[in-house]
Amino acid sequence: MLPLSLLAATAALIPHAAAQGNMLRFGCSQLVIERTDPIVQPGVSPSAHTHQIVGGNSFNVTMDPADFDPVKRSTCTSCLYAEDMSNYWTASVYFKSPENGSYKLVPQMANFRRPSSPELLPQQGGLTVYYMEPFGGKIATTTSFKPGFRMVAGDPSVRSKSNAYPGICHRCNGNGEGGAPCDSRDTSEFPTKVCPGGIRATIIFPTCWDGKNLDSPDHRSHMAYTPNRAVLAGASCPSTHPVRVPQVMYEIMLDTKQFNDPKYFGNGKQPFVYSFGDSVGHGQHGDYLFGWKDNSLQRAMDELGKNGCSTDTCSSVLKIQNREEIVGCTIPTRVHEEVGVKGEWLKALPGNVVVR
Repeated sequence: MLPLSLLAATAALIPHAAAQGNMLRFGCSQLVIERTDPIVQPGVSPSAHTHQIVGGNSFNVTMDPADFDPVKRSTCTSCLYAEDMSNYWTASVYFKSPENGSYKLVPQMANFRRPSSPELLPQQGGLTVYYMEPFGGKIATTTSFKPGFRMVAGDPSVRSKSNAYPGICHRCNGNGEGGAPCDSRDTSEFPTKVCPGGIRATIIFPTCWDGKNLDSPDHRSHMAYTPNRAVLAGASCPSTHPVRVPQVMYEIMLDTKQFNDPKYFGNGKQPFVYSFGDSVGHGQHGDYLFGWKDNSLQRAMDELGKNGCSTDTCSSVLKIQNREEIVGCTIPTRVHEEVGVKGEWLKALPGNVVVR
């Protein structure tokens, strides 16, 4: 079981890390599920594959940083902290029926708020977001992202373990899960065994910025992983990307329990597929579009470990929304097609994406 076991695990790896409260960790409820991607396919509607999106309600087909400010355009956010109008999105997951080849959207569920506790984060579907300080090494300041910043982690074209990006992994909850994210018991591919507690997909973004570009043509080159490519990054950065920014991480809790028939698993097989046609899982990826109000993220990063500011309790510098406000922030889909949000079976993946 994950929840905040990450805190305990990293505390064991890096002394006093958890005690210092070195991360924001909070839930974001579902904003919309549709084929839209303003980073990779701006202006294209529908985009190539289905995404599940959370965050500010100004999310749109085109979000050009030259004239689009999500802080000014959003009137609500589906995330815990009211100052956070950022958007976070990942590919949706579908169950492919071995019997007839039809597809059913795998629902997402709320993450746990504390380890060994039944209390859940205040969200409906969606994902869990982390902003983390370095795990090891010394640094004067973790520098916040700037308005207009965006990035992508992972690559949907990847189909082999050897080419998988660091920090892209899956965990089988309730059946041999590990501790810290993407440890040796996690895999870049989907688990090939029944997972009683569902599957947790993790996406960890790079932490070193070139200090100049808010984006790059491939949405990755302006960022770099730390020199040793450690999953939980330390303070060091390469000279080409010298600015240490918060380490962003997503956790997507996939409620796979209704598909846990043992006949679907074993001998290297499993029944899940990503919306972009990946039936193994190595191509999982995530998109991040910064949208924190004013300097609120910088204030929060500076406040971590002080005045009770940690994870989802940083009320000393941030406003915490209630569940009704978080879950109530949604937008209607702009792409009028069935993507499985009502539990219906689909004859093909949305966009007729081919599974390979």
